[in-house]
Amino acid sequence: MTEVAEAGPRSRPRVEGGREEEILDATVELVGELGYDRLTMDAVATAAKASKATLYRRWTTKAELVVDAISRAKGCPMPDDVDTGSLRGDLIALSCSAGGFTDEMPMSVTAGLLTALHRDDDLQQAFQQRFLKPRLELTARLYQRAVERGEIAEDVDVELLSQTLPALVIHHAFVLGVEPTEDLILRVIDHVILPAARGSQAS
Repeated sequence: MTEVAEAGPRSRPRVEGGREEEILDATVELVGELGYDRLTMDAVATAAKASKATLYRRWTTKAELVVDAISRAKGCPMPDDVDTGSLRGDLIALSCSAGGFTDEMPMSVTAGLLTALHRDDDLQQAFQQRFLKPRLELTARLYQRAVERGEIAEDVDVELLSQTLPALVIHHAFVLGVEPTEDLILRVIDHVILPAARGSQAS
């Protein structure tokens, strides 16, 4: 009787033991180092000391491998949900911890994917669903708690406000070439996010 492949978005056999994690970690490192366009399955196989056949049995395309890697590899962690009791504390904890804006590897991976995301529709869709969506949901929960605590005025566009910190940090990092340090995070939070959160009350 033929063994049924694992259920889920990728019904393909997993790589045995810890080899899959090693391949995913190698992929993340290479995306950060080379960028998506220059990354090849050969390069991943060499870095992970695996055969190309092993990779293709698990992932049919480079895009599939890369999205799986940035979604699951230890080097590109999902930030923890935090509840410090204040919007300011939550944003600092979220942005300045593993997987946040001051974490070098996730930012390098984002830089490595930027140009390809504009050209590759399949990569963009997978990136949005598997990498971006859970992070946006986490941020939405953080801001909803701030609304419930009364930290955000009723006339504020919360969805737009929640996008402001990442937009400014990414602009500094990838357009201006300014490293996303904790000091930059604090400046954006204290001088942009919190005043905007008060809305018309600020005047």
